[in-house]
Amino acid sequence: MLGFFNKLKSGLNRTSNSLVTGIGNVFTKRRLDAEAIEELEDLLLMADVGYAATSKLSQSLSKEKFGKEVADEEAEEEPIAKPLVIDRTQKPYVILFAGVNGAGKTTSIGKLAQKFTSEGLKVSLVAGDTFRAAAVEQLKVWGERSGCPVYSAPDGADAAGLIYDSYQQSKKHGDDILLIDTAGRLQNKSTLMSELEKIVRVIKKIDASAPHSCILVLDATVGQNAHLQVEAFSSMLGVTGMIVTKLDGTAKGGVVVALADKFKIPVHYIGVGESADDLQPFTAEDYAAILMGVK
Repeated sequence: MLGFFNKLKSGLNRTSNSLVTGIGNVFTKRRLDAEAIEELEDLLLMADVGYAATSKLSQSLSKEKFGKEVADEEAEEEPIAKPLVIDRTQKPYVILFAGVNGAGKTTSIGKLAQKFTSEGLKVSLVAGDTFRAAAVEQLKVWGERSGCPVYSAPDGADAAGLIYDSYQQSKKHGDDILLIDTAGRLQNKSTLMSELEKIVRVIKKIDASAPHSCILVLDATVGQNAHLQVEAFSSMLGVTGMIVTKLDGTAKGGVVVALADKFKIPVHYIGVGESADDLQPFTAEDYAAILMGVK
């Protein structure tokens, strides 16, 4: 965990350093006036905190509420860091993963498989990206590492059919969790996006309450483009949570703040590297402290 924390801190240094230096200049060189507030807004926007969240922060500051502790009831209303909770009454608990190409979806699934199996849960994986042999092989490697069976099909096979059959088998085997990979797709490709809808319909034929979680995997380095991805996938899937990857490689770490503020969808995990331990539950307090250079 210490290694993860240090990687996150190192990764966010680029965001943190520019923010901390700039904020220090704003607050130490003159009194807090309209010009200083405007400079602060520019700094936050450059870190991809986003316009809406930046506006709220600057308004709060200008009203002399900066630094005031948030009341307990207010904190409880903020869904940004809700953990992913597995409902053990659902066997299996079905988690569907979606995202654009290269976001780190398959790797995140593999890491979660290791996490869940280490907790004593029985897990199966579905290689639903039937158009990319490399993705199937990658998931099989993670399956071997974690001792999880991986359901797959020949190249180009119907993904929805594979997922339907895999779900049936997973139920028969008494799995606790079924993790479903899907083909990476751009949010503006309607044909590929409609395939996701088909997958969801097929899953619901077995259990109307499934998939029990729909997780969108986002690459932090895309910055504000992440907003478009969340909008598109949410309207198509009803995204219930997010995983934000590659936070060790971006100077736009504020995008997590912006997404949470705008969409009110919890960030379950964040990733900072390739090993299984490099995916950890998201803690808003630690993240904010590192981002602002406090930790």
